[in-house]
Parts: sequence; structure tokens; C-alpha cells
Amino acid sequence: MPNPTFSVIIPAYNAERTLRTTVASVLDQNEKSLEIIIVDDGSSDGTLHMMLDLACTDMRIRAVSQPNSGVSATRNFGASIARGELLAFLDADDQWHADKLQRHRELHETNPSIHASYAVAQFCEDTRGTIQPGPSLSTVSQNAQLAVHTIGDVVIENPVCTTSNFVISRCVFADLGGFSESLRYAEDQEFLARLVSQDYRLCGINRALVKYRMSTDGLSCDLEAMLNGWRSFAGDWLDGGDLQRGEATYCRYLARRALRSGAKISAVRSYVRQGLTADRVSFMSAHSRSLLTIIGAYLGGMLPASVRRTVFA
Repeated sequence: MPNPTFSVIIPAYNAERTLRTTVASVLDQNEKSLEIIIVDDGSSDGTLHMMLDLACTDMRIRAVSQPNSGVSATRNFGASIARGELLAFLDADDQWHADKLQRHRELHETNPSIHASYAVAQFCEDTRGTIQPGPSLSTVSQNAQLAVHTIGDVVIENPVCTTSNFVISRCVFADLGGFSESLRYAEDQEFLARLVSQDYRLCGINRALVKYRMSTDGLSCDLEAMLNGWRSFAGDWLDGGDLQRGEATYCRYLARRALRSGAKISAVRSYVRQGLTADRVSFMSAHSRSLLTIIGAYLGGMLPASVRRTVFA
């Protein structure tokens, strides 16, 4: 059997609530030359049983398991056994539009000098376990469509947004040594910094192809740990004013996450203060989004949770 074009790598930790619909979004792809590698990271729920059940339904699904090692090690393990020319990462609670892999294949075949790619992510509310597409989208700049990225682009404000949006040549991923297993947060931005610094070309597709579930619990909502994780690597790539601009932008992002997840208003205000102190101009650079974040820091406690999730997606 020939090797597939894509190896889709899904790290799964206690993911039985969402895994089935995530895998379904891959099986529904217009692009059929793929394998799905689901890596259980020592789950304590029914994830492993569900993985094995899914693997029995389609020969393209491979189910493997390892002791709990963290998401970077889990993705790296999946990549190490992949056979596809391109690796496409997908978290176990996100979903893809049906033309996701087709669009990436067309880009890479038309432009062989491009080593990695991403698209627009659609931020989706989680309503009782079901993804509800929202109006907020990530952006892809004109420079990104031309595969022109700087270190500042990927460290100050992550253009890929989520690893579920990321496709990369398997050979390039191996050359770069995969994701840093010493980081629990911001490991995707640290990898992108290494990618860009070694002159590999990262290109954006200006089309919404990913449904990113905005969960209010779990690893990604330990906001203080996220900030410390970002700080732990950003200083290796940025200094002076660039580092301050990066921290301001990241604190604005964390303030919005805090508002959306129902965190204490004191935490929201703390991130706003830290961001404005680091670099006021950068914090305010998103204009209406920045202003809404500041207003939310002082009025957000009076808004219903459903409104906060919509306004601050």
C-alpha cells in the first residue's frame, strides 16, 4: 500500500466526550489520501476504548497508547510513526471543514518551496459538548499568504492560532526535532520560532478551515501558567521593545480568555494592567477589540456568561 499524502495526528487525553466527532471531521475530508494516528496519553476515562472502537471501523485509523507524557511528547510520538508526506495536527476536541486537507494539498503541490501551512480558524463555543460556530475568526495577512514571516510574527502574536490548524512536511518536522517536550505551554509558538529562524517557509491560506473549540476548562485555561510558559521561551527570541510588545499582546489575549471563561474580574484587570504597562500602544493596537477588553475588565462581571463568550471570542 502506498504511503498516504497526510498523516493526521490526534493527541488524546481523557477525550471521550469529543473524540468521535473530531475523527468524523477527518473521515469526512474531501482529501482521501490520509491516515489517522490517535495517540492516547495515559487517559483515565474511556478514551482508549473509543480509539480502539474507531480503529475497527476504518483501516486508515491507527490507535496507539503511551504513559502520560504531555501533549508535545504525544504529538512527537505520533509524528515518529507517521508515513505521510505531510503531518496535519488536530486536537481531540477540535474539528475541520471538509476541504481542509484538500486546500493544504493544493497549496503544497502548487508551491513545493513551502514547508508548512495554516489557514483561518473559526472560534466556536462549546455548548454542552457541541461546537457552535461563532462569528470570530483568526486572520491571515497578505504577507502570510506570500510565506513571509518574521520571528516577531510568530512569537508576538501566533498567526497559526492553534496546532489544529498546522500542516508541515514530515521531513522538516523531523529536522527541527519536533515540539519541545520541556514546555507545557506555548510549545507551538516556540516550534514556529525555530521553523522561521531556519528559513523554512510558512504560508497562510486565507480561508476558514478549522473549528477551534473554546473550552472553559482544561490545560489551556490555566492562564497564569500560559503567561509564564510564554515568558519562558519568548526571551530567547525577542529583546527590548519587541519583548515588551509581545507581552502586551499576549496579556490582551489572556484578558479576553479570562473574560470568556468566567474567571474572576480581578484576574482580568491584572492582565489588562500588565499589558498596558508592558506596552500601551501594542495593547491598544487591535482598536475595538482592545477597547472592549478594557471595558470588559470593569463591566464584564455584570454580563451573562453566554454574552461574555460571544463578545470576547
